[in-house]
Amino acid sequence: MKVITRFAPSPTGYIHIGNVRSAIYPYLLARQNNGKLILRIEDTDRERHVEGATELIEDTLEWLDLNWDEGPIVGGPNGPYFQSERKDIYLKWAKKLLDSGRAYADPTPSEKIEEYRKECNDKKIPFLYRNFRPQNPPEWKPGMPIRFKTEPKSYEWRDEVMGEMKSGPEVLDDIILIKKDGYPTYNFAHIVDDAEMNITHVMRGVEYLSSTPNYLALYEALGLERPHLVSLPHILAPNGNKKLGKRDGAKSVTEYRDDGVLAEAMLNYLACLGWNDGTEQEIYSKEELIQSFSLDRIQNSGARYDETKLLWLNGQWIRKIFDEQGAEALYVHTENFWPESAKNATDDYKIKVLSIIYDRLKVLSDLKTMTGYFFEDPKIDIEMLTNNKFLKKLSESELEALLKTSIKKLIDLKVWDEDSLQTALNELLEETGKKPAELFSLIRLALSFAPFSPALNLTLKTLGREISLARLNAVARSI
Repeated sequence: MKVITRFAPSPTGYIHIGNVRSAIYPYLLARQNNGKLILRIEDTDRERHVEGATELIEDTLEWLDLNWDEGPIVGGPNGPYFQSERKDIYLKWAKKLLDSGRAYADPTPSEKIEEYRKECNDKKIPFLYRNFRPQNPPEWKPGMPIRFKTEPKSYEWRDEVMGEMKSGPEVLDDIILIKKDGYPTYNFAHIVDDAEMNITHVMRGVEYLSSTPNYLALYEALGLERPHLVSLPHILAPNGNKKLGKRDGAKSVTEYRDDGVLAEAMLNYLACLGWNDGTEQEIYSKEELIQSFSLDRIQNSGARYDETKLLWLNGQWIRKIFDEQGAEALYVHTENFWPESAKNATDDYKIKVLSIIYDRLKVLSDLKTMTGYFFEDPKIDIEMLTNNKFLKKLSESELEALLKTSIKKLIDLKVWDEDSLQTALNELLEETGKKPAELFSLIRLALSFAPFSPALNLTLKTLGREISLARLNAVARSI
């Protein structure tokens, strides 16, 4: 059997963390089995359709390097890949059910259906439309809904994540197949599309599990073989008590990208959110995920969303790219994250800055707040010196004297490299009798006036002799 999976999002807005995980698992399964991934846009809910949402979906998948084999942009033999363009196909399949007596045109007005619903609520019994289906439905005409004529029975099936499942006849109902506007419902359209596209594994959220008996009834009525059904548990809010939503602090995938989360880290995190291969490994490349992925290792309970873990993984990937591929490879990802003051700096200089700052980055947007002093002189803030926990015991005259001693030492350096600078700094400690926390904090702050900077010798080397000495002198004169 050739494995064919699909990702079938609705273009109703921003692409959520959970949406993306629903793309990752079918992608991994298809690639692992040399199969195909089909991208299908389920856009039949025209009221909720958001302009530009499809392009956002495509852009996000491309960013994550989740390439699809059939679908929008790339085409394929099973198009169209927008459900809104497949109305004739759905009607053809619905007519099969009409002709076989397993569907009927339903002229019942919505007000009457609400009366039936209220009647059941008053009697405190479940509302099942099959108990009110019209006895002599008319011949179908455009503008009439088409309903499935269910035959209540029990079903048993295997879910690849949830295991052996069964249901009774009480859950089956006459669901709508084609709405009065001519568009299919999700319940019908995905059955038809999966059959036409030869989908072997249907992966979707666990919220559809309760509807599965109705889907099984449709497979049966249409004479279709059941695909493998894979229910993906919810991604939960950080407190674990509900499904993750916008109000729980989770941003869209696009927002994370704009904040400087790497695609490799996002893919790594979401793939492991509810799945593991039974090892202690935490950092996975896409190739390692493809090799290790298996359906039987997807957990059958919800997984808590943890942004702290995502950011930790992102820091690990920043270091991994730098260590394994070099500074230039990491620099490619940083284009939009430098401070405004860096706009005229050369690529070579920014790569030097990145090389000494990268291991402190959680997200690439940290570059904006952590590197500004490399590109313009910082504002001198004497209070930052005198209030520093290591320097507040020293008088302003002592601070001035220490700076002047440091300047003299650095002026005499013949070679301005990291080893020579470190040697000079160590000699300064001996000559002044100060602790590293005192002397080095003073020089570091005088150079950057920032809460953080890299190793002092690396900062001096990157800034260069002229700028470093100019800044130290300016601060010494200001005290």
